Amino acid sequence: MAFTSSASSLLAITLVCFSISAYTCFANCHVDDESGLLAFKSGITQDPTGMLSSWIPATDCCIWSGIECLDSNKRVSSLTLFGASDPNFFVTGTISPSLSKLRYLQGLFLQNLRNLTGTFPTFIFNLPDLNQLYLDNNKLSGPLPMDIGQKLHPQFVGLSLSENRFTGSIPSSISQLVNLRDLDLGSNIFSGPIPNGIQNMNNLVFLNLEKNQLSGKIPNFFATLTSLQELDLSHNKLSGEIPSSISFLAPTLELLNLGHNLLTGKIPNYLGNFQNLNRLDLSSNQLTGVVPTSFRNLTDILYLQLAHNHLVDPFPELEVKKIEGLDLSYNKFNLVTIPKWVESSALIYSLKLAGCGLKFRLEDFKPREKYFYDYIDLSDNQITGTPVGLMNETTLLKGFWASGNQLRFDLSGLRLPNGLKTLVLARNKIFGKVPQNISKLEKVDLSHNHLCGPIPETKFAVEAFLGNDCLCGSPLPPCKKMQAESV
Repeated sequence: MAFTSSASSLLAITLVCFSISAYTCFANCHVDDESGLLAFKSGITQDPTGMLSSWIPATDCCIWSGIECLDSNKRVSSLTLFGASDPNFFVTGTISPSLSKLRYLQGLFLQNLRNLTGTFPTFIFNLPDLNQLYLDNNKLSGPLPMDIGQKLHPQFVGLSLSENRFTGSIPSSISQLVNLRDLDLGSNIFSGPIPNGIQNMNNLVFLNLEKNQLSGKIPNFFATLTSLQELDLSHNKLSGEIPSSISFLAPTLELLNLGHNLLTGKIPNYLGNFQNLNRLDLSSNQLTGVVPTSFRNLTDILYLQLAHNHLVDPFPELEVKKIEGLDLSYNKFNLVTIPKWVESSALIYSLKLAGCGLKFRLEDFKPREKYFYDYIDLSDNQITGTPVGLMNETTLLKGFWASGNQLRFDLSGLRLPNGLKTLVLARNKIFGKVPQNISKLEKVDLSHNHLCGPIPETKFAVEAFLGNDCLCGSPLPPCKKMQAESV
């Protein structure tokens, strides 16, 4: 039977394919994409979770783990490898420049792999469609290219290099990425000033420069960043006053973290206008004056951290719906009692009022909701009474600090919550025996009280038990026979 013309043509093409290379004609993955990906795999020396185990030559790379392809031409458009949360699982190796063969790549996400080393991957400058680069939590090092903003395509929308070891200054050219929405350079070793050109990046939604060594004043350039929802400049060496142009962020900002810097001056009144603000951290600076009464307008604030400044009374009565985390520790407040708006909060995880001039009986603290407490720090006040009732009802409590008070109670009656990790009750008037199950905790300080009797077998250093009336046994000197029998 004779073949039709079309059938003859198909057979001819098929024979040509086989005569050249069946693989070339019928491959499931473009030859450049496959070779680029396999070269990347060869640069990975340890892959304990088998993240790349599906990357097998001559198979469809579009179904390999972490790979996405375009529908139109089946070219690789995205490479996403995200490490496990368990720190014992990691990926070791380098980022092969052969990834530059992935000419249609739009997103490169190599996050939380922990042991990727090398410098900034400049080969990405040759990827014409790349608009997102996320390399968080690796061990990349060295300076960023000074012309990074010129070499990356203006269409870039996401750049995250956090938790690496990059050094040097933040290149001023980065401000040329005017379409960038996410810029995360946190947790590196960047130094020098914050580039003024960032004011041109008016599409920014997320700006994180935390945990670096940035210095100088915070630029007063926020009037143009009216899409910003999160701003984190904490844990640097920034000085001067909080700039007035931050007030322009009132309609959109949800997180403002300027903590752990060298900021001076007063807390601006305009912060009370931030109706969407749910996290505010100004802790560990040198701020002075009072907390503005305008803070009464922050009805949706969830986390308020003002600790370790020089703030003074009066502290305003807030009208929050629920406060999940509050830290006012070590200012110059004389609160006397825990504020009613704190007691009445429907949901609170962390309460830290150390050194806040509290003078009340702990039994009189009757929070509306005890169940949710994770952390309570009431250290260095003049609180009397006993925490037994409070702690016996906070079943989720992980840490309790109340050193430097006037608490007087029998420690033997204290039930340690199952999840408790830290118990610090030094410098009080506590008596009785050390509970047998104290050894399950991670940190303990019961020093300078009136405790007596043998110490249960623990791993804690001698400092945790010094200055008591008659404690004995390791790590203190051994108990005398008559003393042990008497207790």
